[in-house]
Amino acid sequence: MAPRASTRPAALRSPSQIPLRPAEHAAEHVRTRVARLPLLDSTPSVPGGFEPKAFVGEVVPFGVVSFREGHDIIGTRLRLTAPDGEESLHRLRPLNDGSDRWQTEIALDLQGRWTFAFEAYSDDFATWAHAAELKVAAGVDVPVMAALGVELLRRAASEKDRPAAERKRLTGLAETLERGDPAATLAASTDAGLAAIFHTRPLATLRSTTTPRTLLVERTAAGVGAWYEFFPRSEGARRLKDGTVKTGTFRTAAKRLPGVAAMGFDVIYLVPIHPIGTTNRKGRNNTLTAEPGDPGSPYAIGSADGGHDAIHPDLGSPADFRAFVRAAHKEGLEVALDLALQASPDHPWVTEHPEWFTTLPDGTIAYAENPPKKYQDIYPLNFDNDPEGIYQEMLRVVQHWVSQGVKIFRVDNPHTKPLKFWEWLIATVNAADPDVIFLAEAFTRPAVMRALAAVGFQQSYSYFTWRNTKAELEEFLTTISHETSDYMRPNLFVNTHDILTEYLQFGGRAAYRIRACIAATAAPVYGVYAGYELFENVARPGSEENIDNEKYEYKVRDWDAAEQKGDSLAPLLRRLNAIRHEHPALGQLRNLAVHWSDDDAILVYSKHLDAAFTGTGSADTLIVVANVDPHSVRETTVHLDTTVWGVPLGESFEVEDLLTGAVWTWTDHNYVRLDSFSEPVHILKVRERA
Repeated sequence: MAPRASTRPAALRSPSQIPLRPAEHAAEHVRTRVARLPLLDSTPSVPGGFEPKAFVGEVVPFGVVSFREGHDIIGTRLRLTAPDGEESLHRLRPLNDGSDRWQTEIALDLQGRWTFAFEAYSDDFATWAHAAELKVAAGVDVPVMAALGVELLRRAASEKDRPAAERKRLTGLAETLERGDPAATLAASTDAGLAAIFHTRPLATLRSTTTPRTLLVERTAAGVGAWYEFFPRSEGARRLKDGTVKTGTFRTAAKRLPGVAAMGFDVIYLVPIHPIGTTNRKGRNNTLTAEPGDPGSPYAIGSADGGHDAIHPDLGSPADFRAFVRAAHKEGLEVALDLALQASPDHPWVTEHPEWFTTLPDGTIAYAENPPKKYQDIYPLNFDNDPEGIYQEMLRVVQHWVSQGVKIFRVDNPHTKPLKFWEWLIATVNAADPDVIFLAEAFTRPAVMRALAAVGFQQSYSYFTWRNTKAELEEFLTTISHETSDYMRPNLFVNTHDILTEYLQFGGRAAYRIRACIAATAAPVYGVYAGYELFENVARPGSEENIDNEKYEYKVRDWDAAEQKGDSLAPLLRRLNAIRHEHPALGQLRNLAVHWSDDDAILVYSKHLDAAFTGTGSADTLIVVANVDPHSVRETTVHLDTTVWGVPLGESFEVEDLLTGAVWTWTDHNYVRLDSFSEPVHILKVRERA
């Protein structure tokens, strides 16, 4: 009688009772995730599997974690394929910080999609050289190390892709080692020239590789630029004798372009230029009743004169707009247009496509809201009732303005539209014209801001306007330059037509100087809203908005008179933009390093770019030391990790203040005095050592 099978669960049986699958059969059913030589946590990368991005001229750090068991030495390489198909190999270096991370930096010089993959291999020469140096010096296994060296050198000499002179040298050295002289073996193991040969063409076995991934490289303006925002209707506006204001036009606004260009800006950003509705038009300071002559908010788009593809008749004709674009280009400025996907109650869409809006139970259309605020002059779009129709219409609008010479769009409140829509729209537009750039104006939750960047927005507004203390700025600058830099490019606007922070309201002129200096040096993209140079800092009570907000009325300003009186920040903005153009280190996002000071209001950071990437043959290093308390004079000691730019700790070097021209000799510990009322910031150039 056959024994009865056990009814006890396998977990309760003794090991001898559990049937084992033969190893050769088990292997067929087990799929491993790691290669023979692991390659993990590669960068650049984006959470969620989205495509990382860079811009032409950006120095991108490529990195991967790789290791192997035991003591044998490995090497890693980056296989990089450019959009034109040219392939290159780049040896990575270990960071030697205990992380098993390897890295190399590459300046990407061609727009389009690059492909990259990482390779790891057993570095046979480095393994032998390390062991031979230790063992031969200790008199251990000397004949064995010599024999292994001979085998290795002859194997390398047999590789047909090595230059003939190199192969001849390797063969000769193998013959030398065959004679058994320990001194020759030791010399070979420490020969820097021989190590260089194998560094260039390693003798590699046990190769592993990652799956190729793509990196989108966009045009330089997607990642570098100084933006200036203005309202065309205010530029050239005149106050008449009866107290009313005659609107500016594209023709009068064009007269302001040379002044903006002279300050060194790259982009002129226009708020919406479309017809403005009259139903529920807002009055001055966002009042619910407009008075005669109040122009209304340009964000209440649409009237009998047209919608998003039309121009407000007060500003001029389509031909006038195209002339404005040409005038901007002549001054070296690109035009950015506000893309605000919403409608006034008078927009043609409301009657032609009511399904694009949300109808309430009482039959009315829902106003835009940000509870408890209501925007009675605006209807938000509903992307769910007719997604095909609304997607195609938004695409048509963007393509219309691209045909008029606009290649940059500042997108108003993109976080109030579906993420899926933006991924589709940006990809569709860029497939036809990869030079088009979208800036996300999304002051919202971090996950949403980052998701918008991940799905395609080339630039993003950020929390910079509300990061003002030393601790806040240190955390913020570290995040934007290292944690999210593979996909999110922050545009550090110092103010906007909707945002006048308490720091600017109550910090006086020092606050304006401090914020401009930090914004212009901490990231490759920053912006200012017109009026910043005039220190316009009076807010509507209880708000973070300018009183007499330009969004609801005309602003008549005299730029030249203010500068002649010394009441303008324009000279500083001009100098900051000149410094940006002169120093390639400021054109990079990922190269910021935070340093230290003994004062809780003295912020210290550096921007360094190696000589290999500057195009000048010399490294470029700037140190920024800022007193972020606009009400004080601070004296303290700053502490620098000078090894970031290749200066040993304790060694002296010269710095030049690019704002004042002063020159000092510094080391890694330095006394500073920053008076917020006269000299709140040092922007120091590290001079090349003789």
